[in-house]
Amino acid sequence: MEPVTAMIRGIRVGFREAGNPDGEPLVLLHGFTGSSASWTVFADELGAFRLIMPDLTGHGETEAPEAPGRYAMAEQVADLDALFTRLGLARFSLLGYSMGGRIAIGYAAAHPEKVSRLILESTSPGLRTEEERLERRESDGKLAAFIEREGIRAFTDRWENVPLFASQKQLPAHVKQRVRNGRLGNDPAGLAGSLRGIGTGSQPSYWESLERYGMPVTLITGALDNKYVNIAKDMSRRLPDVHHVNVPDAGHTVHVENPARFATIVRKALKP
Repeated sequence: MEPVTAMIRGIRVGFREAGNPDGEPLVLLHGFTGSSASWTVFADELGAFRLIMPDLTGHGETEAPEAPGRYAMAEQVADLDALFTRLGLARFSLLGYSMGGRIAIGYAAAHPEKVSRLILESTSPGLRTEEERLERRESDGKLAAFIEREGIRAFTDRWENVPLFASQKQLPAHVKQRVRNGRLGNDPAGLAGSLRGIGTGSQPSYWESLERYGMPVTLITGALDNKYVNIAKDMSRRLPDVHHVNVPDAGHTVHVENPARFATIVRKALKP
């Protein structure tokens, strides 16, 4: 399945569709350095559903605007909502991984009536204090400058070696190469803009909003990813209707490290 594009709120937005056109809609939002291609391996496993896989701003086939503000949470949510309206999605399940999970949380806060179920993999509602957000913005700004200065290959080499992805070192060579190729396929300007505009330090904190999420929420974490396991436990104490699945022997990218288990969890979460 090849990506197609549409003009949405003044920018070119890429997306893929797969699965059953008459099935229940499931929207999948990729993480930072990913794209809609990240989800294509699940086209058969989740083929009973109508799968909609957008490229988030600055990633894949979606444009990389110059202004960091165009990547902000409110803008991303508005772009997605306009795309969903164009595709005729009145109500759907929403799945997001990492950065895509943060955007899914933001979308569900803005449009709870449209989200029937929320599935969040290895993600966070944001940072709680302005001090934490400021520190993260400074860190993300330095990383954005590195991408602009050194280019996509040097950044990818650096990104692959952050502790968050240590568990990926054990993956088969062809899987690691597929993930690497996906990262290398992105526009460095788009990744830099994404860090500045929708990094964890730039987005709103949704911690105080979680108790108002009325839809069923499934949280997926890898047991080796202690940081996000603890965040998910904290989220579970606030969400009214929540189920947390912690996958053994997996880290931050459960959908890459154990795709069969990930697909099983998603199918179960989507059962009526």
